Amino acid sequence: MTDSTMKTITINTSHRYDVLIGNGLLKKTGELILKIHPPCKIAIISDTNVAPLYMNEVKRSLNRTGFNVCDYVFKAGEKSKNMDTLFMILEFLADAEITKTDLILALGGGVVGDIAGFAASIYLRGINFVEMPTTLLAAVDSSVGGKTGVNLPSGKNLVGAFHQPIRVICDTDTLKSLPEINIADGIAEAIKYGLLGNVKILEVLDNYNETIYEAVTTKASFVEKDEFNTNFRNFLNLGHTIGHAIEKCSNYSISHGHAIAAGMSIITKAFEKLGYTNPGTSENLKKLLARYNLPITSNFSSSELYEVALKDKKRSGDTFTLVVPISLHKWELRTIPISDLKAIIELGL
Repeated sequence: MTDSTMKTITINTSHRYDVLIGNGLLKKTGELILKIHPPCKIAIISDTNVAPLYMNEVKRSLNRTGFNVCDYVFKAGEKSKNMDTLFMILEFLADAEITKTDLILALGGGVVGDIAGFAASIYLRGINFVEMPTTLLAAVDSSVGGKTGVNLPSGKNLVGAFHQPIRVICDTDTLKSLPEINIADGIAEAIKYGLLGNVKILEVLDNYNETIYEAVTTKASFVEKDEFNTNFRNFLNLGHTIGHAIEKCSNYSISHGHAIAAGMSIITKAFEKLGYTNPGTSENLKKLLARYNLPITSNFSSSELYEVALKDKKRSGDTFTLVVPISLHKWELRTIPISDLKAIIELGL
């Protein structure tokens, strides 16, 4: 796929926006934004991994098309996804005199997109922003759907808001700079979409452009039906209750995609033991994850994971809604008493 064959997916949420997928899009950033927004001041938010690689090219494109650019770069990593970094970004926006008619551009992976999007949602009670994902994980999942936020010491994504971008620009050339472990993170989330019904995605996992296209198309079908995550969109939390607990227990040394892979495997193994899931489902999922060197369990105890999961944002009073398998490609939402969760985790380890 070349930039001349760029693919476009329209997301029909409270405001419509396009996800653009192709090669060579960084150098066209300015013209791609100019098509939906007049020249203004743009604050690029990025991190110390991504900025040295792509910041200058994006700035040149924006400057050529009449945008006035400023930037803020924070230390890369999940540990920076916190209130302190958020406050520094907000102060930067104020000092740079970013106004309601200006834009934020999130240039980076999921951490950058989450925190920049959250800043956009609350600065001046909300300004527009553009997502430019540079990791496979962000491209297939977090850059689309409007979930933004930061972590608290108590847990992951406990503070946030729904705030849709006005455009997502995904230059798949940026994936060439990623180590295999980061590619595997994105594959884990893509596998999730395959399990939730888009079997085709499991056939194109080695073609990243097609993987992103299929994943975003599938995610759009969930988001458009339930933009604010009241019911149907909960399917996208497959593996996430346990996965987020694994991330937090590891102090975020275990990356998101790897934790979610383990979370999907643990929940499948547990419900197969309970007789709810078709026999052999756990083994088939294990083989699929192993193909991409993704984990199928965790070294943390059920007690450790349970204590963290108690603070998970998906908890409702004394219950959890889990995404549980009937078979490898048939899943359903099941509400369980919170008192049952520890035993379920134990069965899956």
